[in-house]
Amino acid sequence: MPASTDTTNESRTSASRSPSSQRKRRRRGIVLPAFFVAVILVAGVATAAKVMSPNGSGANSLALAIDSLPQSGSVALIVQERKNLIVMNAAAQTLTVAAKPAMANPSQVIASQSAAANSSSSSTSVTTVAAQPPDPGTAQSIGYNMLPSFGFSQSTQWGCLLNLWNRESGWVYDAENASGAYGIPQALPGSKMASAGADWQTNPATQIKWGLGYISQIYGTPCGAWNFELANGYY
Repeated sequence: MPASTDTTNESRTSASRSPSSQRKRRRRGIVLPAFFVAVILVAGVATAAKVMSPNGSGANSLALAIDSLPQSGSVALIVQERKNLIVMNAAAQTLTVAAKPAMANPSQVIASQSAAANSSSSSTSVTTVAAQPPDPGTAQSIGYNMLPSFGFSQSTQWGCLLNLWNRESGWVYDAENASGAYGIPQALPGSKMASAGADWQTNPATQIKWGLGYISQIYGTPCGAWNFELANGYY
């Protein structure tokens, strides 16, 4: 009888434990597949959201996909990842705005260039040369007396004209250069001076008249021509 009773108790214990163990195994068999199914659903919904909204952010699409799923313990980690993605997406959008290049206004560029050109022009000065009036009856005196007719000051421009043509021809009316330049102003070719008179080859006054007209047109003043001569070796 005691042996039979022990056998009966063991059978009852086994019978009472067996359903509980089976229920645990059943829960594991349901929960784990459910978790993987939830992950697959999240990936599928996120992909669909990206396709339906190609201009949207990947992080936002995934967040919307997760929101569409039932919130249970099996997706707690995915919910936390959703929050992290939202923060990363917001940071990325801020970086994009900060990195946008600034475009220059064309009108501001033009104004700046004009201001620089004006500043350069105003800072450039022409050096004048003082000199005594020449002796009467000389080619130099013809030039000196002709300055006012071209609007040039004798007190400020004569010294420059004197130096310029001293260097170019020595004020010799038939001075000729190997290049073909001729006369007091060294016109190249000399035949250009025919516009001032037919006697351009022998008359100093005709040559000086043409030379002052050339200086006025190209350099503005004799001192402008002289400063250019000093800088470049010709005028």
